[in-house]
Formats: sequence, C-alpha cells, structure tokens
Amino acid sequence: MTQTVVELMSKMPKAFLPEKAPGLDAVIQFKFSGAEAGDWFATIKNDKCTVEQGAYPTPKMTLSADSADYVKIFTGELDGMQAFMAGKLKLAGDLNLAMKLMTMFKIR
Repeated sequence: MTQTVVELMSKMPKAFLPEKAPGLDAVIQFKFSGAEAGDWFATIKNDKCTVEQGAYPTPKMTLSADSADYVKIFTGELDGMQAFMAGKLKLAGDLNLAMKLMTMFKIR
C-alpha cells in the first residue's frame, strides 16, 4: 500500500529517535512538488520532533523533492543519496544535518 506525504509527515514525530540527535535544535523545511505539492516543516528541539504544514521563515535546512520520490525515500524504496545525486532530491542549508536526517528516524 502506497503511503501519502500527509501520512508520512504525521508519522515523523513517533518515528523520531532522540538518541540519534542529542541536543539538536533545528527546523527542517520540506518543499514537495508533484501530486502532493505543499510545504511542511519539522521542528526538532528538546529531544522531540513536531511537524506542521506550511513554510517556516528561517529553516536550518530545506529539502525539496517530488512528493512521490520523497515517499519512496522515506519508505526505503529509493536511496536518499542516490536520489540526491540524480537530482531528485535537492538540499539547501546545513548539509551535515541532511546526512543525519535518515538516521534520526525509524524508517518503516
């Protein structure tokens, strides 16, 4: 069953692994194009993750992708690094944070 961006974004707080992001205080902006176009942001602070729909004025990092590709990356069907190298995933801001992103969440 294919998941939607809305389902994945709503699961992010429960999938967050605070032990993988000690002391992190950051906002990550997600910009989706395609079938489920829209803006979301995740706030990671005090060992918690919250997700809201909309644009954040000063994110530490911005991730842009087609919504279908993001779903594949988050569910493990598409490797995030390969997607980045192929131009399917664009990152701006703190790239070290981007590298940690996939380890901070329990995928699947």
